[in-house]
Amino acid sequence: MQQSEVCGSPCVLLLEPFYGGSHKQLIDLLKENIPSCSVFTLPAKKWHWRARTSALFFSQTVPTCSSYRVLFSSSVLNLCELVSLRPDLARLKKVLYFHENQLVYPVRKSQDRDFQYGYNEVLSCLVSDVVVFNSHFNMDSFLSSILPFMKKIPDHRPKDLAQQIRPKCVVMNYPVQFPDVSSLLPEHKRTRHPCSEKRSEDDDIIRKRGRQSQDDDVIRQFCSYRSSLLRPPCGSKTIGTPVREVASAAQVKPLHIVWPHRWEHDKNPELFFNTLLRLKEKLLDFHVSVLGETFTDVPEIFSLARVSLDSNILNWGFLPSKDHYLQVLCDADVVVSTAKHEFFGVAMLEAVHCGCFPLCPKALVYPEIFPEQYLYSTPEQLCKRLQELCRRPDLAREHITMVDTSLYSWTSLKTQFQSLLTSDGP
Repeated sequence: MQQSEVCGSPCVLLLEPFYGGSHKQLIDLLKENIPSCSVFTLPAKKWHWRARTSALFFSQTVPTCSSYRVLFSSSVLNLCELVSLRPDLARLKKVLYFHENQLVYPVRKSQDRDFQYGYNEVLSCLVSDVVVFNSHFNMDSFLSSILPFMKKIPDHRPKDLAQQIRPKCVVMNYPVQFPDVSSLLPEHKRTRHPCSEKRSEDDDIIRKRGRQSQDDDVIRQFCSYRSSLLRPPCGSKTIGTPVREVASAAQVKPLHIVWPHRWEHDKNPELFFNTLLRLKEKLLDFHVSVLGETFTDVPEIFSLARVSLDSNILNWGFLPSKDHYLQVLCDADVVVSTAKHEFFGVAMLEAVHCGCFPLCPKALVYPEIFPEQYLYSTPEQLCKRLQELCRRPDLAREHITMVDTSLYSWTSLKTQFQSLLTSDGP
């Protein structure tokens, strides 16, 4: 267990039973930016056991502290068990954060779904004061699934649970720390809209509109966003060069497609690789980088695709260096998601921040974040979009992606989280 105490009297108790990935990043952000936090975590191993037993462990290891006012935890923790074992924590403002929810988390067979995990999440919501979801899709899918989920109980089923939980629910997007990548962008991304030309163009737009000053402010904000990728934030640093050099004549290079997701079945790698093989059968030229973490049960399609697509592969496998990972994203033209489930999608937003053209399913969380032009409804639509981009890579390279990633940055969301973690906040 990791423990971090503050000097003086802590006001906020942060608990994370699964301290890894996005769960770890959020706890670290809160610890660094919210004053007077005490942090208790468990390693990101054996998720099922963390969900089953972390409440009892924390009940024995978190010391009694009269200055605590707020308790924050991810939904991995069985909060109902914890506050029953520790009545002193029950009096706090209890905030439960859902990175994902177990009611709709995909399993390969319906009989593989363990009822207890989803049931524990429902109980935790009932004892919480605020239930936070990282997206509307996450919240809506959870609330709408409670009733059919409880029908699995053979008799004496509880009633009106969603109605009790809904008033406590809010959506606060996951806060992403986007790094400065201006020094990593290839020439065609850096010079797409030079800053000097953009300032002149933006001023012309505003003058021609002749709207009220408040309208001008909106236009200026939009124009400012269009150049946001080109403006490095303060304290920027240079990140190392990639394994493969990027030619300056970007327009004549094959389309570079990146797939930066976990190597698991719920990310639907079969659809992605089958689509690439169709492109290859049509003698279309492209490069591919397949990134993301691997776990014990790697789908067989990866080993098959590694052989079939060998001549197209630029990068294969998890990149432990964040610098190298960002460089590959900056070098890529198109980022693809084929996910069967996604509650937020940090990897897609990071790729867009690095100038990639996104292609996502018209489902799950994606319509919340990505406009219609970046969504596909069928495998055939995905294949047709990639065919077009393979034949005309410049369509991706010259396109300005209309997704304002700054809306999902810690800078934009910090105030909301600060308010959340005050005892008198919402």
